[in-house]
Amino acid sequence: MTSANHRPGWVPLSGHQLHVAGVHFDAVRIEGLHGELVADHLIGATDEDAGPIVCEASRARGRWVYFLLPTGAARRYDWPPGVQQLAGRGDRTVTYIGIPALDGNTWPLRWYSAPTLTAPYVDAVALHTAVVRD
Repeated sequence: MTSANHRPGWVPLSGHQLHVAGVHFDAVRIEGLHGELVADHLIGATDEDAGPIVCEASRARGRWVYFLLPTGAARRYDWPPGVQQLAGRGDRTVTYIGIPALDGNTWPLRWYSAPTLTAPYVDAVALHTAVVRD
């Protein structure tokens, strides 16, 4: 059962907004169908309370799925090929992640799974387990 959506301060009230990875959250990015399958697995395993997962609208180059983890969590794991950690701190580049509002027109972004009080972030252990199980 899905808990009530929770709007952390980094989620905009309308539209979408860019945030630097590693400040409010880390992100793990997986392309296309593989990302959606991982998201579906987490959502099913958590009774639809997987935490914040953002999906880009489909594009000719493919779409991305972003799993938002607590700050510092992404660097604790060795992610397999095709899975990118976007953690910010210590990197030579800055990565911006688009965050949609919980409601309204947020194109080209949408929530695959929204943050809740019980799952304000995706559980890093569960995500890592899901991506290395295949």
